[in-house]
Amino acid sequence: MLAYNNSPSFNWTLNFRQQVYDAWVAEGKDVTKYERSGLMSVEYDGTPLADEADERIRTFQADGAKRAGIFHHLITLPTYHTAALSTDNLAKEYFGAQGMLGYVKNVQRQEIRQGIACVKHQNMSGSDIGDDHKEYFAGEAALKAGGAHNTMNQFS
Repeated sequence: MLAYNNSPSFNWTLNFRQQVYDAWVAEGKDVTKYERSGLMSVEYDGTPLADEADERIRTFQADGAKRAGIFHHLITLPTYHTAALSTDNLAKEYFGAQGMLGYVKNVQRQEIRQGIACVKHQNMSGSDIGDDHKEYFAGEAALKAGGAHNTMNQFS
């Protein structure tokens, strides 16, 4: 079975836009509105060329499975890239004019509304198990991380 790495090191936007550009040139289509070396520019977003390239990117996995028999498509280090982007965007908001609202609006509200489990990270990290253990051995004198009034219980 064939596996394929949809590498994040490959500039998908530029390469697919250039493929469409070259195909259009070969077909005799008018490409005078486009500069091939600058196709990565945001000014081309939403143009017919960019839309066709995006459609090719969208169907790449299915097309590869049909045409080349690729069984599994993967992306190396996708969490590295998504974490880097989201951290950079958060930093701009949090340390900029939005302050804490940059986190609340763009991260926490979305986690809650989309049902993302990490909003209850205390539970996921086992703090409730640790609290139960402490209470078992120290009773009411246990110094617990959570308890009934911990922040995690706000997200029930």
